[in-house]
Amino acid sequence: MFLQSSLLRIWEGRKRQNNMQDITWQSTVLPSQETSTFDIPPRGPEAKFYVGVDVGTGSTRACVIDQSGNMLSLAEKPIKREELKSNFITQSSREIWNAVCYCVRTVVQESGVDPERVRGIGFDATCSLVVVSATDFEEIAVGPDFSNNDQNIILWMDHRAMKETEEINSSGDKCLKYVGGQMSVEMEIPKIKWLKNNLAAGLFQDCKFFDLPDYLTFKATGKENRSFSSAVCKQGFLPAGVEGSHLGWSKEFLNSIDLSELTKNDFEKLGGSLRVKKNFLSAGECISPLDGKAARQLGLSEHCVVSSGIIDAYAGWVGTVAAKPESAIKGLAEKENYKNDFNGAIGRLAAVAGTSTCHILLSKHSIFVHGIWGPYRDVLARGFWAAEGGQSCTGVLLDHLITTHPAFTELSQLANSAGVSKFEYLNSVLETLVEKRNERSVIYLAKHVFFYGDYHGNRSPIADPNMRASIIGQSMDKSIEDLAINYLGACEFISQQTRQIIQVMLESGHEIDAIFMSGGQCRNGLLMRLLADCTGLPIVLPRYVDAAVVFGSALIGAAASEGFDHTSKKRTLEIKKSSQEQTEHFNGSHPSIQNMSIENENSTNGLALSHNLPCQIPSASVKVSSFSFPVCTQPLAETVSEEGSKNASLTVGLENLEEENYNGFLWKVMQELTGDAKVVNPHKRTHPDRILLDTKYQIFLDMIETQRNYRRMVDKVEESFSR
Repeated sequence: MFLQSSLLRIWEGRKRQNNMQDITWQSTVLPSQETSTFDIPPRGPEAKFYVGVDVGTGSTRACVIDQSGNMLSLAEKPIKREELKSNFITQSSREIWNAVCYCVRTVVQESGVDPERVRGIGFDATCSLVVVSATDFEEIAVGPDFSNNDQNIILWMDHRAMKETEEINSSGDKCLKYVGGQMSVEMEIPKIKWLKNNLAAGLFQDCKFFDLPDYLTFKATGKENRSFSSAVCKQGFLPAGVEGSHLGWSKEFLNSIDLSELTKNDFEKLGGSLRVKKNFLSAGECISPLDGKAARQLGLSEHCVVSSGIIDAYAGWVGTVAAKPESAIKGLAEKENYKNDFNGAIGRLAAVAGTSTCHILLSKHSIFVHGIWGPYRDVLARGFWAAEGGQSCTGVLLDHLITTHPAFTELSQLANSAGVSKFEYLNSVLETLVEKRNERSVIYLAKHVFFYGDYHGNRSPIADPNMRASIIGQSMDKSIEDLAINYLGACEFISQQTRQIIQVMLESGHEIDAIFMSGGQCRNGLLMRLLADCTGLPIVLPRYVDAAVVFGSALIGAAASEGFDHTSKKRTLEIKKSSQEQTEHFNGSHPSIQNMSIENENSTNGLALSHNLPCQIPSASVKVSSFSFPVCTQPLAETVSEEGSKNASLTVGLENLEEENYNGFLWKVMQELTGDAKVVNPHKRTHPDRILLDTKYQIFLDMIETQRNYRRMVDKVEESFSR
């Protein structure tokens, strides 16, 4: 009773203080959706809005932002997953698309935004494999019993293809060095190989495969453009010039792993090759406006521009790394002058934390790191390389630890009574124990608890799916105090493993100046403090920590819209100049034409249309010769380039217009819309907590090697029996 009453007093006092600045061991309140996202600013007649869609493991979310980056509305709808057999985890693309439509319609309605003013939409999703018929795009069942066509997605965390993964990695193909030296069972080529081995005879021939983000943009536009994000990060695709690639996909690789079916008809099952211009796009590049059916389903207009899709973790990178820290951070200040240039993003590690955690970092040159996926070129910005580390179990680790402890029911009751989350309550238990046991600080409570938490295998940096959890120092204590100390050990494990990932990246040549966090774990002050002290790096917390991923998708929608508008205006001006010059040429060369008049300047039957182009929605097209082009979305400037008409293009075909570089649009949007951020700085290296954590890091590394050595010893004995 003493513990319960003292904790209630702690929380009553903390609520009164409402101190949003001090992030210590307490789970201090940080800016949230409720406090910072739904204050709707005044809207002018030219206001623009953008929608982001995020499909996570367990739910679909959508948001609306304005052109200043204010989030106006956020909606979420749960989605189901089936696990009929251990390691076989599936979902339904039909259910997911319906949830997407529901969330988008909801946020637009609740925000009061005119759908005609929504100018761009971006989609992110988990890297899950969608399987449909190449004939009619209907769903194809993916097992384990193949009885339900509605279950046509193999979820990212499905581990059925262990044998296929080993076979693929034994090929030693050059593409494997771009995924950390070996493909993960969570990637999509192993899943496709499993389907070939297990689908009914002949059915595999009819399959077409999408990564989930690309499937969503296909549903939105009717176009099969694929993203570099999905193809490069999860499917073994190499952009042009990488290892001599000119098609993107490697026939040699696919043939060597017995997937020659994927090479047919210019890799049609995978969406085609680089032979088709703009078939593969980087983040924030425009695919097209919404098609009519999708616009009606989403409750938007047909002039809303759709961005290329992006994997959810990479959307988290987009939604966080351009945040402006409240205090100067060494290393970042020197890059402040990079305006509209992704060089300013180098050194900013995004840690996107949810069920799992992804660590994403940009570099100008390719840097290879064992156990770190990548380097991936063009996935975030053309000409830049991304590296991705990851922890398979972080959020789900904490949930598992808490819910399986004997004191879970008691914790739930006490947290509900105090009006706080379970993690906040456990943090207060730890604070009380420090005083009760007269310890130096919270971390000393677990000084003799050594927790290793890879319950679901190791993704980075040792890339060992056979790693498992182990805990040294447990007792038979079933109290809530014991639960709190075990929870502390799990938080320490997450932080030490983050340090390990960062360490190997730094040793390989990456720059890392700060960690930009996102996800619900950011609200855990204990975990943020441990991350700062274990890694020795500042932890940056943007304003939308709970919604950074869906916010990032809205940003790529905004970038696609900006790029589309810019391209539309440029193309219209080129056609206008071309028309004027051709008219002058013909009038001067052919006297019989000089006295001709144009009765209708807006007629579509001739080049005269470009003299007075009306400003229309971008879904409209006008015909100039035999080529269509998107009409501008804003009034056109009447000026031309300084070089004048000498260098004006006389060609109006879309295929002859230079390809726009969207890098500047996306980074500009990110810088202008992301907003300010809080910072958790690490203690000095001489601080007792840092010294203890350094020692326990060495123990953490030893636990890894000891476990692997134990397995080798046992496997060696088993092998001797089988001879």
